[in-house]
Amino acid sequence: MGHRILIRRPTLADMKPFLAAVRGSRGLHHPWVRAPDTPAAFRAYLGRTAPPDHHAFLVCRRDTHGIVGVINLSNIVRGSFQSGYLGYYAFAGHERQGLMRQGLGAVVSRAFRSLKLHRLEANIQPGNTASIALAASCGFQREGYSPRYLKIGGRWRDHERWAILAS
Repeated sequence: MGHRILIRRPTLADMKPFLAAVRGSRGLHHPWVRAPDTPAAFRAYLGRTAPPDHHAFLVCRRDTHGIVGVINLSNIVRGSFQSGYLGYYAFAGHERQGLMRQGLGAVVSRAFRSLKLHRLEANIQPGNTASIALAASCGFQREGYSPRYLKIGGRWRDHERWAILAS
């Protein structure tokens, strides 16, 4: 899936290009997401996104291997739930090219096929129309609305709940 991208786990060797991409994407990310923006924050990100409860993926261009964006699966619950949360963000210069759509499709496929999850949920701020369009284009359905759901940038923000189920 996705001839123009590949997905892979981030490593410490990605720190320099990742942090440069975050710095160059502040305008794109604000106020939707706070990406790791220091060496210490990047190391912490690597530590907290370790399997089995979390899986982090870099979406990279197949031709240049440049980092296009990030997709994280978090708080994976097994047993009778088989579910996890999904978060994502593109880096400036790579948005609106279909690359994150390919990346998200690949991660969703891996989550359902390899990780054997049944459900993924993405919580998206209502004003983030690009993120909502991406989720919808990948088959996510809006399930509800959660006021003051997540604290981002020091403020509790409302979110729409979008989910997809394994077929």
